[in-house]
Amino acid sequence: MRIGIIIGRIGGVDGVALETEKWIEILEKLGHEIYIIAGQFEERMINPERETLVPEMSFFSPESFWGQKKAYFHPEANEEELLEHINLYSKVIYKKILNWVHEKKIDLILSENASCLPSHLEMGLAIKKVVLNTGLPTITHDHDFAWERGDRYVSPHKSINDFVAETFPLRAPNSVHAVINTYGYDFLKEKFNRESVNVPNVMNFDEPFGLVTEKNNCLHRNLGYQCDDILLFQITRIVRRKGIETAIELISKLDDPKIKLVITGNWNDDAGSAYYMELIDQIHKLKLGERVSFSYHLFSNKGYIHESNDLIYSLSDAYAQARACTYFSTYEGFGNAFVEAVLARRPVFVNNYEPVYWPDIGSKGFKTAMIDDSKLTDAAIADMKDIIYNEKLNREIAEYNYELGKKHFSYQVLEEKLVELVEKALKAAGK
Repeated sequence: MRIGIIIGRIGGVDGVALETEKWIEILEKLGHEIYIIAGQFEERMINPERETLVPEMSFFSPESFWGQKKAYFHPEANEEELLEHINLYSKVIYKKILNWVHEKKIDLILSENASCLPSHLEMGLAIKKVVLNTGLPTITHDHDFAWERGDRYVSPHKSINDFVAETFPLRAPNSVHAVINTYGYDFLKEKFNRESVNVPNVMNFDEPFGLVTEKNNCLHRNLGYQCDDILLFQITRIVRRKGIETAIELISKLDDPKIKLVITGNWNDDAGSAYYMELIDQIHKLKLGERVSFSYHLFSNKGYIHESNDLIYSLSDAYAQARACTYFSTYEGFGNAFVEAVLARRPVFVNNYEPVYWPDIGSKGFKTAMIDDSKLTDAAIADMKDIIYNEKLNREIAEYNYELGKKHFSYQVLEEKLVELVEKALKAAGK
């Protein structure tokens, strides 16, 4: 079957992009032919002949940027002009997606988060039109919903809120939902009477990950640290909900100059770098200096050797040199970084983040140093110290979590879910 994936951006390290790559791998294993249409390719995914770029679908396109700003942040915006803009550019995107569907002979559409979170209003409406007008079987992979983001997607304009309510999430008769947590499953059922399939984020437990190698053995030195320094890693982007300030506070309270915090992500998604600057101020106030390293320039998803012969490390390299990982998020749709740490056999210090951690992950029995409400209690810090300094305990926890992760969050689990989803989508479309 020819499956067409519609996505705003792919090839980066955000959860939607990473999980889409895994779906592609499993769908190809199942014998499907994959085609991608996207607004941005940060890295090429498959055969270039199966990849189609539509710049208007990018979150950073002038069309999308203008629509987002006027819809959500400018109460003085002219509503009629705004709706005209959304309709005009949705038609542009609609025609390009429709041409792609016909040209590539797409049998089934997979919309990656573009039909649930209104972060690109024009693309969401265009996809809705394509799905309804073609009648093709459609799977919407719903990572995030507007109501999970506080007031971020609440507009000062009634017409925009009405539009979002009608368009997101997509509720076409020929579509089925894949959600990534129990909360999403329950909400879709209660609010829209829509059934869904709960598909957790997964990792490939059949491939080595987080192994110490000759390449990453020099990571300490390239970070400017000594080989016997103890590295805690925050392997996330720098955005407020990641709770990085708690990780920095932990470094201060551990009060050991040999313990360093390495943050691998960039602040590209931090509007105005406001949160990043708050973290810098916190580090300055706590006098942590070189004990916290912002090292995004040394890391990419897969790693490579730069043309200047400088090493760019992979996320696997980062986990390989981590004594433990900090993951004090306040909110996550699921938690890729948690599963990655489990796969890499590294303990995790975690905040009981909403709405997912305990219902979908923690309750399965993972052993962590867990805090609530981002509060580093004396007991929690004592637990973290035990894990950091007691190598035997560190290894035991890591091995236990690895086996549990393999059971619940492996590619085998994803394969079973995708087979189920394709069958449900075909049935919904009367195929």
